[in-house]
This record gives sequence, structure tokens and C-alpha cells, in this order.
Amino acid sequence: MLSSHISISAAGCFVFAVSLSALAMSATADDAQLALGRKVFTEVGPNLDTLKPDVDRVMAAITQGIGAMPANEVLSEEQIKAVARYVSSIAGKAN
Repeated sequence: MLSSHISISAAGCFVFAVSLSALAMSATADDAQLALGRKVFTEVGPNLDTLKPDVDRVMAAITQGIGAMPANEVLSEEQIKAVARYVSSIAGKAN
């Protein structure tokens, strides 16, 4: 007859608990950062739900700048396309 033994040390449990706690705090910090970003954007940014920009319009805004937003100097072409596609896909949809 085969028997299996699982041994979990107190240190292992502590590390696991600390990891879960850090993950929960990270999610809370991420949620807080997203909430702040939304608040700031809605105060100074355009209403994308009303504009419902297509991919080309978003790419133009990123690469050329628009209003108070300067032209991009950081993102790669691939990142610009990804952001433009994402923004155009969610604009006008309920959160």
C-alpha cells in the first residue's frame, strides 16, 4: 500500500500568507490608482464614450498630440497600435 505524506512547514505557511496579503494589497493599490486615473481623466480628458473614436483617430491623437495632450515620445509603434485598438474598443461601452 502506498502512502503519501505532505509536509508544510510553519515558515512555508507564513510565506504563503504574506504573499497572499501582498497580492491583496497590490490589488487594492491598483484599484485606487485606477480610480484616481479615472477621476483625473474625466476632469481633464475628452469624453471618449461620446466621441467613440476609431483606431485611426486614437492613433493620430497619440502620435500627433491633441488639446492638452502632447504627442507621444515614449511608446513604440506596436504599443501605440495596441492602445488605439483598446481605447476604440471600449469607448462608448458601459463600465
